[in-house]
Amino acid sequence: MTVETKPSNVNDSNQEAEPDQLLDDEGNKNPPVKKTSSSTGLKVFLAALSFSYFSKALCGTIMKSSITQIERRFDLTSSLAGFVDGSFELGNLLVMAFVSYFGAKLHRPRVIAVGSFAMALGCFLSAMPHFFMGYYKYETASHSAASASLNSSTNPCSLHQDVNDTVLEVSRAGCEKEPSSYMWIYILLGNMLRGIGETPITPLGISYLDDFAKEENVPVYVACLHTVAMMGPMFGFLLGSLCAKLYVDIGFVDPGSITITPQDSRWVGAWWLGFLIGGAASFLSAIPFCFLPKSLKKPEEAKKDKAAHGLLENTGAAGNKLSPEKTKPRKWSVMLKDFCNSLKKVLGNRMYFTFLCCSLLQFNSFIGFVTYKPKYMEQQYGQSTSKSNFLIGITSLPPVGLGIFVGGLIMKKYKMGIIAAAKFSFIVSFLSYAIGLLHFFVGCDNLMVAGMTVSYEGNPIPYHNNSLFSECNSHCKCASNVWDPVCGANGLTYVSACLAGCDTSMGHGKSTVFHNCRCLEFSNSWTGNNSATLGQCPKGDDCSRNFIYYTVIQIIGGFCYALGVTPSYILVYRCVQPELKALAVGLFTLLTRILAGIPAPVYFGAAIDRTCLKWGSTSCGRRGACRLYDSNANRYVYLGLGALLRGPSFLVAIIFYTLLKKHFQNKSSRPVENGQEDAAPNKEDNCKVKEHLPGSSDAENESSI
Repeated sequence: MTVETKPSNVNDSNQEAEPDQLLDDEGNKNPPVKKTSSSTGLKVFLAALSFSYFSKALCGTIMKSSITQIERRFDLTSSLAGFVDGSFELGNLLVMAFVSYFGAKLHRPRVIAVGSFAMALGCFLSAMPHFFMGYYKYETASHSAASASLNSSTNPCSLHQDVNDTVLEVSRAGCEKEPSSYMWIYILLGNMLRGIGETPITPLGISYLDDFAKEENVPVYVACLHTVAMMGPMFGFLLGSLCAKLYVDIGFVDPGSITITPQDSRWVGAWWLGFLIGGAASFLSAIPFCFLPKSLKKPEEAKKDKAAHGLLENTGAAGNKLSPEKTKPRKWSVMLKDFCNSLKKVLGNRMYFTFLCCSLLQFNSFIGFVTYKPKYMEQQYGQSTSKSNFLIGITSLPPVGLGIFVGGLIMKKYKMGIIAAAKFSFIVSFLSYAIGLLHFFVGCDNLMVAGMTVSYEGNPIPYHNNSLFSECNSHCKCASNVWDPVCGANGLTYVSACLAGCDTSMGHGKSTVFHNCRCLEFSNSWTGNNSATLGQCPKGDDCSRNFIYYTVIQIIGGFCYALGVTPSYILVYRCVQPELKALAVGLFTLLTRILAGIPAPVYFGAAIDRTCLKWGSTSCGRRGACRLYDSNANRYVYLGLGALLRGPSFLVAIIFYTLLKKHFQNKSSRPVENGQEDAAPNKEDNCKVKEHLPGSSDAENESSI
């Protein structure tokens, strides 16, 4: 937001030295040495900034890929987990205005270094709870059986009869001493600190490049930054996939004693490992900035252009040199008044306001969709967290990156103006929306859980009429609040071996097999053996086929959506006056984070919580994370909420397009003023006027606050 303010200060200082520079140009100067040094410094800065972009994208993706693991580890609801995820935007907003405005007046590379160190500290803080919480004790009804001898046989029914009351008393006693109930706050604070640290990287990094690089090279450098940044999410999801495969207490717990698999809804991977790796990357990215100078020499060509420009100015140029001194003692009251006037102009622009409303609806849908996408793939299609993250990194991100690149090429090839860009963006966005509606038809049916989604005979039952207790398990005193599912040989999932009426169990760990399960005899037309194995039954072949369709729809829809990203970004600052571009972009970023980045994960999570069929329970007896969702309701809520948000945005987009077309077609003189294709020369003229005519409007000088 300070890109316009800072260069003006640099240019002002350079103006005072212009006569000396002109004299030196005629004599023997040593520009080659300084130019080489400047080129080397700029390359080092570009490399360091690229790695910093990669690191911040990596850390952000690690948080997204670990949100399900964090939810299970800390027994959080989806809405609370969404609030933890949104704390990053909150931290970003706390210092955005301060860093963007005052950071440009300081040593920018060192400010970026401080931000990167803060990001690293935030990642380490997020991982810290793992080392203070003790081992993860997942919810199970057979701890005693798991600790028994490998050759022994235990009775799940008698196990509960004998120790149920004792276990309850012990768990309540341990609950009073359990310190991990609020350890998730450290993750929230770490995520917020990471948001604070990321704030200076983009505005100060881009402004530094813009100040000291050749003008024709700046777009190339920015493209390089965004290309490298796209690698961050890909590596982040792949790293999240690897960490999710590893058990949370890897290296400290015997893998043979674990009775759950990565497909289980109680499984928690090594979520903390990703934060440590991301923190290390952020720490390394900060080091080069500590040794970079505050400023570099402008390329020699730029100096000569400035000198020639000074000669061609009228004789009043000498008086203009005094302008910086006159503008320095600006009062805060005057600055605030100018800022309010500029803000009023931007928000009073009907085109900008309607585009902002359209974008807010789009971003709310997009952010909520991305945050819970891994969770949706797990619950709807029975995929593990590891596989979900892997597929997102491989199948979703590359098409998006390719779509952004192709969209830019299309704009360049066909030389799109602002009206053509708006039309193109609307068409591809609506096409993506229409393709996304196909997701409603490629879902999976509910998991067949006896007593919850189907009766013990295997017939579908309404959720409100469910009952976990039946005649087949009446001889057992089973706990109804425990989720320790077993898969019967008849294809039904039972909440626990006790509720399946099993009399004996053999084996150890994941290989435990339960026999003589009476409830299997109740199943319609079942004549096989009455055994059950640990874990819920896998979903059918139809579900696997629908998951392939879902992936294909995601690839095509994501590519179409990404095609309109570049045109949409152009529209943000093309529909306002040139001197208000910085404020328009900054305000756009601010409002989208406040009204979309923070609330969307919360209310999406709250809606998803409403579809939970079976809540887990903590050692204290309180409600934990959700273990089983109603697949149909989950699909309609998750996809439907996103569709309801995006649908009205297209109506607003039509209003925006109408205003845009009316404005630029009926008033042929306005496009140049508002920055259409041929506005580049006029933009340069405006900049020159601001340099040499300090009496220009204060709103122009302060629009970048």
